[in-house]
Amino acid sequence: MQLSVKDAAAILNVSEKTIYRWIKQEAIPAYRINEQYRFNRAELLEWATSRRIQVSPEIFTEGDRNALPLPSLAEALKAGGVAYRLGGSDQASVLRAVVDVLHLPEEVDREFLYQVLFARETLGSTGIGDGIAIPHVRNPVVLHVARPTVTLCFLEHPIDFKAIDNKPVDTLFTLISPSVRAHLHLLSRLGFALRDAEFKAAVRRRASREELMEALSRAEAGLPQTEDPAGGAA
Repeated sequence: MQLSVKDAAAILNVSEKTIYRWIKQEAIPAYRINEQYRFNRAELLEWATSRRIQVSPEIFTEGDRNALPLPSLAEALKAGGVAYRLGGSDQASVLRAVVDVLHLPEEVDREFLYQVLFARETLGSTGIGDGIAIPHVRNPVVLHVARPTVTLCFLEHPIDFKAIDNKPVDTLFTLISPSVRAHLHLLSRLGFALRDAEFKAAVRRRASREELMEALSRAEAGLPQTEDPAGGAA
C-alpha cells in the first residue's frame, strides 16, 4: 500500500510539516510519484521502529478483513521460542546460529533464509539500540511458512551489529512471517512492547521463558485487538 504524506503523518503521530522536513533531510524512506511523495508501509514501519518513533495504534486495526486472523505477539513468541546463550562472534555467525534454532518446517531452506537475513542487514542494520536487534526478512512471502513466529535469542557474547546507537547487541528478536500483513502486525506490536518498562526489564535481565511470556502478555493487553474476518477480535 502506498501511503500519502497525510497517512505517514497520522501513523507517526507528527505533523505533515515534519514529514516534509524529514524528506528534505533524506531521513525518511519516501518515493516521488507523479509529483507527490508516497511511502511504503513496511519500510515506514521499519524506519520508525529503528528510531524508536512511536506509531499510532491505528496501524493495528488496518488489516485486511478477508485475511486470516493474526496471532498476538505473545502467541508468536510462544511458537518461535526463546534461546539462551546463543553462540557467534560476529554478525554473520550469530545469524547462522539464529537460523539453526528457528522453529521452521522441514521444507524451508535454512541456507537461503540465512542469506536473505544477512542481505537484509547490508541494506541497513536492524539494531534498534539498547543492545536489541530485530532481524527479519523484508519480503516474508518467499519463505512459505504457515504461521508467523518471533524467536527471542540471548547471545552469549555481545557483538557489533552496526546498531543505530553504535552499542553492541546481545538480544535478537527474529521475525518470520508468511505475509507482509503478518510481518507489519508483529513488528508494530514488538515496537510497542519494547516501550513497556516491565517487559523491557524482563528482557534485559534474561528472565525465564515463563516470566517473559507473562510480562509480554501484560504489555500487549493494552493494545487494540485485531479484527478477524467475521468481525470479532483475534
